[in-house]
Amino acid sequence: MQRFGERARLDSKVITVRTAPRDRRRAIVSFGGITVQAAIGRFGKTAFKREGDGATPIASMRVLYGFVRGERVRLPPTALPMRHIRKDMLWCDQPEHPAYNSLVKAPFRPSHEEMMRADGLYDICLVLDWNITSRRRHRGSAIFLHLIKPGYQPTAGCIAVSLADMKRLIHYMRKGTVVRVL
Repeated sequence: MQRFGERARLDSKVITVRTAPRDRRRAIVSFGGITVQAAIGRFGKTAFKREGDGATPIASMRVLYGFVRGERVRLPPTALPMRHIRKDMLWCDQPEHPAYNSLVKAPFRPSHEEMMRADGLYDICLVLDWNITSRRRHRGSAIFLHLIKPGYQPTAGCIAVSLADMKRLIHYMRKGTVVRVL
């Protein structure tokens, strides 16, 4: 039988993402007693994730590490391994390339995303283990937990929360925390 304190510790290792009522592009994120609003993919969720489909995968994904724009955002203490974003950091999203779904360095000609975005979405960006440790071509890339666009606009498949909510959540997260999209 679990004791009261054990349940809180166990719950804090799993972040649950559920579709919000009446809008498949919005979500409710629950974590260790905290509940916040989020945006997900513009086409909602899918069990059959494909590169460029605009949907968030229905899956349990471990948090691997994160990125931060240190000159723009001050992080609260976190046990997560975090790297400072540099201008030459890119994320390969070209399925045919050997570096597919991984961090690469500029200059890089194949299709990619810039990690140092002008819009600030990746000022805090956590890398989720979707198609990384067991990589398959065209299965989807760059599934992150990152910051939200104004008005909770949908993402290309990631999960996005406000800066204030990210700071609340990241304080309790560590490598291996599971993000479960239901």
